[in-house]
Amino acid sequence: MYELISVDDHIIEPPRVWADRLPAKYQEAGPHVIEEGDREWWVYEGNRVDTMGLNAVAGKPQETWNMDPVRYSDMIQGCWDPVVRAKDMALDGVVGSVCFPSLPRFAGTLFLEFKDKELASLCVQAYNDWLIDEWCAAAPDLYIPMTIVQLWDPKLAAAEIRRTAARGARCITFPETPAPLGLPSFFTDHWDPVFEALSETGLALNMHIGTSGRLIGPAPDAPFHVYIMLAQATAAVGMVGILESQVLRKFPTLQMVFSEGGLGWIPAQLERCDRMWERHKMWSHLDDLKPSELFKRNMYGAFVDDSVGLSLRHTLGVDRILWESDFPHVETMWPHSQDTIKRLAADLPADEVELITNANARRLYNWPKKEKTA
Repeated sequence: MYELISVDDHIIEPPRVWADRLPAKYQEAGPHVIEEGDREWWVYEGNRVDTMGLNAVAGKPQETWNMDPVRYSDMIQGCWDPVVRAKDMALDGVVGSVCFPSLPRFAGTLFLEFKDKELASLCVQAYNDWLIDEWCAAAPDLYIPMTIVQLWDPKLAAAEIRRTAARGARCITFPETPAPLGLPSFFTDHWDPVFEALSETGLALNMHIGTSGRLIGPAPDAPFHVYIMLAQATAAVGMVGILESQVLRKFPTLQMVFSEGGLGWIPAQLERCDRMWERHKMWSHLDDLKPSELFKRNMYGAFVDDSVGLSLRHTLGVDRILWESDFPHVETMWPHSQDTIKRLAADLPADEVELITNANARRLYNWPKKEKTA
């Protein structure tokens, strides 16, 4: 059985994440679950969230995948219970799992919308404490702690990075491009405190497609699955933007991961970036760092099932490839990930398979290999 480390799984938060941690005066305004009609709802600051399970369809018949679960009972228990999840992951040979939030959205952007920013900051800290103290503590050898930050205040975010790093966090989740959220772009120095804190602590920066709230599509009325088919285009916008900003030049040790964007497009995109870098570098006053060189120094791509990407692994860099399960979303191969990897790895050398399936992730997240007991 292959040892698999997934850099992209998803938590469906249980109902008392915030109710158990917020001060009494914020209990009503903070996120909590109510039951109304025939379904359950998350509510906060007087708002009601339409999505409860966010595509948490693993373990369900495919003919039911066209609707999001609206009650916890509509999902398998491993979606929100870390002990049961650990058993589910063991079935698939998964020995490490980085989990994105759901209610806070993949990069915690929900809390940007809160009117009360004191409450918002407390919600960020409450989520992170719950993640470390309960979710990850339920299976400490499995769950790789990834935290969220106060996106509206880089100094607060930097402080939270240092606080959670001291508590065992290995990475944070962050928008792949902040401008669509009304935030300063990566072409400014606004985010320097965040990148300084990441560089100081050694935490990685995980970016999931769509965290900016923008997915690339051909037309506003295109079906949603078309946007998902074009996920690599959304990932490319974020990747190229960072490559041509000053971020990786100012913070050369920073490491970042692009989740759910796939691999196959990356070599072609880097080839084009290098060609345009060569053509435009004089009048644009570009430095001597090729985009492809920056990628191989600072970035990782991730895949669920990508035979094209793996065929181009040496162009991409075998040490820059990570695997993801995407549990419990539609794209996950669970509980058949072993079969998927066996098929994809059929013609790959064993040492490269080891890198791709777990060793690269262990290096990135400083995640030790569990010693086998007799």
